[in-house]
Amino acid sequence: MPQRKKVLAIVLAGGEGKRLMPLTEDRAKPAVPFGGSYRLIDFALSNLVNSGYLQIVVLTQYKSHSLDRHVSETWRLSTQLGNYVATVPAQQRRGKEWYLGSANAIYQSMNLIDDAKPDIVVVVGADHVYRMDFSAMVDFHIASGARASVAGVRQSMDMVTSFGVIETDPDDVTKITRFVEKPESTAPLPDDPNAFLASMGNYVFDTDALVEALRVDSARDDTAHDMGGDIMPWFADRGEAAVYDFTHNDIPGSTERDRQYWRDVGTLDSYYDSHMDLIRPLPVFNLYNYSWPIYTHAVQAPPAKLVRGPHGEGGITTDSILSAGVLVTGGRVSESVLSPKVLVQNDATVNQSILLQNVQIGEGAVVDRCILDKNVVVPPGVRVGVNREEDKARGLTVTTSGLTVAPKNYRFEQ
Repeated sequence: MPQRKKVLAIVLAGGEGKRLMPLTEDRAKPAVPFGGSYRLIDFALSNLVNSGYLQIVVLTQYKSHSLDRHVSETWRLSTQLGNYVATVPAQQRRGKEWYLGSANAIYQSMNLIDDAKPDIVVVVGADHVYRMDFSAMVDFHIASGARASVAGVRQSMDMVTSFGVIETDPDDVTKITRFVEKPESTAPLPDDPNAFLASMGNYVFDTDALVEALRVDSARDDTAHDMGGDIMPWFADRGEAAVYDFTHNDIPGSTERDRQYWRDVGTLDSYYDSHMDLIRPLPVFNLYNYSWPIYTHAVQAPPAKLVRGPHGEGGITTDSILSAGVLVTGGRVSESVLSPKVLVQNDATVNQSILLQNVQIGEGAVVDRCILDKNVVVPPGVRVGVNREEDKARGLTVTTSGLTVAPKNYRFEQ
C-alpha cells in the first residue's frame, strides 16, 4: 500500500473585505457572522476537517481579534494526535512589510511549511459558502501529475469579469493553458456554451513546487504577489497546472439541488442573497446535512421561543431561521435569518431581513429587506428599509438593489 501523503492546510483569512462594509468595519471578513450561528470561516474549516485534514494554519492580518477569538474558542483539535487549527498573524519574518498579497502571506509564513514538512499543501480562502471534500481534489491532483491544481466552479458567461478565469486544453480539459484574473471575455466550456470555469480560490500544490513559485514571485517587481493573479498563471505558463472541476465533487448527504452550491459572499448583495438561499422550504444550500456538518461555536443561550404578545396575539414566524436565544413575543417574522439572542417585540414586523446577534426590534417597528449588525436597536414604531431616502439620511448604507444595512451598535432615533 502506498504511503499516504502528508497534507498541511493553509487558510487565507487576512483580507479586509471592503465591499462588505459596514459589516467589516470592526471585524475581518472571515469573521463576519453567517446563517444565524456561523462565521464565514467555519465553512472552510469544516470542509477541511471533514476531509480528514487536521493540521491547519489560519493566516490573519486585518482586524483579526474576533476571528482569533472565534477560532481559539471553537476549533480545538486533539494535540495528542498532532492535530491543530492555529491562527498565525502577520509577523514580518521577511522584512518590515505586512502581507502584500495572498502569495506573500504564505511566503512570509514559510516557517510553517518548514516545520510541518508536508508533501502536499492545500490553500483555501476563508470567505466562501460551500461544501467540498478536499481529499477528492488532492487525489485528483496526485493522479494528474500536475504541480499545482485549482478548483474550478462553473459560472454563467455574464460573470466573466468578476472571477479568475480558467482556460483549458481542448484535448485535455483538466490541463490549464491560461489563468487570468477578471478578463473582459473568455471561451465557453465545450460541453456548456453558457458557462466558463471560475477559480474557487482553493488550491493544491506539491510542496517543493509551491516553495519555488513563492520564492520566484517574491523576487519579482512586476507582481501583485497574489495566488490567483500571479502564482497560478506562473504554473499555467509552465504547463504544470491542472483544474479540478467542482462538478465532480461529491460528499455524503448531498443532493442534486445543493451539491454544487458555492457562493462568494464578497458583497452585501451576495451576502444577503446567500442567506435567502438558506430559508427556502427546499433550501439551495442545506445546513441540515448531518453527514457533512458545518461546525461552529455553541452559543450559551436558551432555545428559541415564540410566544403571544400582551394582547394575546401570537408570535408568528414563516420560512425563517431562528437561532438560540431568539425571542419573538407577538411579532411577525417572515423569510428572515435571526441570529442568537435577537428580540422581536409585540406587533413588530421583520421581513426578508438578516438580524445579527443581540438585535432588538421594538413594539410596532417594521424592518424590511435589511441587514442589521450586532447590537442594533430599533425603537418602538420605527420603520427601517421602508423609505430608502430616509435610511440614507440616517447615515445607513443602502445598496443599489435597495438593501438597507445598519452598522454594529447603531441606535435609531424614535
